[in-house]
Amino acid sequence: MNAYYREYADLLAEIFGAGKVQKIAIDVKASCPNRDGTKGYGGCTYCNNKAFSPDYDKRLLSVADQIEQGKRFFARKYKDMRYVAYFQSYTSTHGRDVDDVIKLYEEAASQPDVAGVIIATRPDCMPDILLQRIAEMARHTPVAIEYGAESSHDDTLAAVNRCHTWAQTIDAVMRTHAAGIPVGLHLIMGLPGETRQMMMQTVRRVNELPVSSVKFHQLQVLKGTAMASAPPPTFTLDEYLALCVDIVNILRSDIAIERFISQAPPDMLLAPKWGLKNYQFTHLLFKALQSSRFE
Repeated sequence: MNAYYREYADLLAEIFGAGKVQKIAIDVKASCPNRDGTKGYGGCTYCNNKAFSPDYDKRLLSVADQIEQGKRFFARKYKDMRYVAYFQSYTSTHGRDVDDVIKLYEEAASQPDVAGVIIATRPDCMPDILLQRIAEMARHTPVAIEYGAESSHDDTLAAVNRCHTWAQTIDAVMRTHAAGIPVGLHLIMGLPGETRQMMMQTVRRVNELPVSSVKFHQLQVLKGTAMASAPPPTFTLDEYLALCVDIVNILRSDIAIERFISQAPPDMLLAPKWGLKNYQFTHLLFKALQSSRFE
């Protein structure tokens, strides 16, 4: 717990029960509608999925085997841990029969020491029938849904080839909340063409929605992406710290903040190269927040 904002761990305890839980990322060999031709090709201009995949191979394993391998991976660091199956890679709610999707989630939830499921997906890939089935599952299994909104500005979303709109994000959040499922958003700060004012406008728009959490990322330019061919400007560390101070001061106090930065593997990262882990950035942010309140 800290004095500045609600921590994500507190929200996880509320959803999945007391005690520390660790996410295990699950790959179900999905694609995305802006990648497979449903809405577009090439995917998001900033995306290289390998940048946030764990250091163990998952793609040839069943959901149960991925969880078991993930538990062995994290057991080296932590003891007496419970786990949350995190459907993270690409878009697990896209391109599959609803029954097949639910079977994947239920397989994950049935594994030993798994406290529940978090589904990370796109706001345009949550049809009513699937949301209804997830809500039924949530009656006996803790479930949360996180939508990759990235920005509230449609021009930005089009420029990075997201192929969805902010209106679709609002719709997905409102339907998910109405279904009784905790809902979070993922946002990227510093997308091409966005001013600081536009980014803060996105934060204010998030305040108007019934969301439980937000995960912030600084824009990272990665090898193997469309963006790498013409890299846009990225934040300096001081610029991003100042932005995050303003975000904390503006974001609704009941919304949990999962994190502020991403950590792409150094051999994949073109910019910005801060050389910081998430906890190190958070320490710097706390100092900046403390200083800002004495100014």
